[in-house]
Amino acid sequence: MYRYTPEEIALNMKYSIKNAMFSAAAGNIYAGFVALFAMEALRANEYQVALLSSLPQMMNLLAIIPGTLILNRLTKKREFTGYNIALGKIIYLFIALIPFLPFDQAWMLVIAAALLGLPNSFANLSWSSFIGDLIPAEKRNNFFGIRNKYATLASMITVLGVGLILNFFDKTNPYPYSFFFFLAFLLGLMESFYLFRHIEYPADAPVTPKGSPLKSPLRFIPAMIKNRPYLLFMICAILLNFGWQMAWPLFNIYQIKNAHATAMWFSFFTVANQLSQIFAYPYWSRFANKYGNSAMLFLSGLGLATAPTLTILSPNLFYLVLVNLWTGIPVAGVTMLLFNQLLHVSPENERTTYIAGYNIIIGLVGFIAPQVGVWLLELGDIYSSMNISSVFRLIGAFSFLGVFLLYERKELLQTHGEGASLLKHLGGRWAQLSLSFTKLHRRVWPKRRDK
Repeated sequence: MYRYTPEEIALNMKYSIKNAMFSAAAGNIYAGFVALFAMEALRANEYQVALLSSLPQMMNLLAIIPGTLILNRLTKKREFTGYNIALGKIIYLFIALIPFLPFDQAWMLVIAAALLGLPNSFANLSWSSFIGDLIPAEKRNNFFGIRNKYATLASMITVLGVGLILNFFDKTNPYPYSFFFFLAFLLGLMESFYLFRHIEYPADAPVTPKGSPLKSPLRFIPAMIKNRPYLLFMICAILLNFGWQMAWPLFNIYQIKNAHATAMWFSFFTVANQLSQIFAYPYWSRFANKYGNSAMLFLSGLGLATAPTLTILSPNLFYLVLVNLWTGIPVAGVTMLLFNQLLHVSPENERTTYIAGYNIIIGLVGFIAPQVGVWLLELGDIYSSMNISSVFRLIGAFSFLGVFLLYERKELLQTHGEGASLLKHLGGRWAQLSLSFTKLHRRVWPKRRDK
């Protein structure tokens, strides 16, 4: 493989940060307000809101295998990634036009969200392998910490501005949303532009040379199972992602129906969450470099587990802003460390295939988990379903602790002898904090359910 010069690596990092800023701004306009747009402006029901989260994951499943087959025949991934990013943003343009269409607009939005999953899946799969080739392993933790910080800052400013402006309009009026989805389309084109500015040299040879039989990533399942670090990471990631994604539609339902949040409050939630993410990224990066991704995924997973339970303690909007300020810290760790650990456990010469395997499984989890969350909501109430999500998140967090203690601790102790003691200290602090949250919840939640 071609070895990039320090100057070329620095230039690619620069363009990647700009690409991330436009990507975050465009993506969070859509992600931050699509549920409000669906439930308030288009009168979508709870099942349709759940489909907004789960159908893109189903499209992800359908796209992974053909996407991998295509990528394995490419010696360069930049064009494939960039064109799929642009195609996904064209669907934002279609979403902006939905209020003008004479059809069932809520279902049109669900269909558009599903279609969006196809180019996004191709782009995410290709980008993961693409950026893994461009950025050396020893620079990834620090670089992605910086990249994520700037992306979060861009998203925060954009979402705050959009939320404040939308607050001047009736939240059932669909046309202001249309304007901002069109803005997301324009920002997405800039995202694609900076992706094309990256310097990429062709690989020595594609994984699957022309003329050779096509190999589905499913054929590599036996090899993936035999790769113990990859297999253990997959098991832990499945558990954590199931609990994480189960609550995605539930947060939107609670904030809209129980807390009666407007667009302005949605923007405050997002900004509070992202402010703490900006603060947290460098620390997660620094500790992951020193003590390993799995140890830090345990700590960030514990924090992530508090989010659903803390949210349902009160519908007070100011309180929910504070909850989002807190939960941004573990969200920053989980999002960055899962990706870094995936790159770490994937063999370099088969990285695209191993990333595809991960995306297939997590895509299946992402399709099932939101449906399970809404099903639990129908069986019980928002409080019980959110607490079940917290339990699954805790199980996922402790699974990463098990991997660290059983398989990674000895290796880390050879390099950093103080790693285990730090983990014990931090783990004890987090355990005390989690116990306090549990006791507080037991006192408050029964009273909330009686109301």
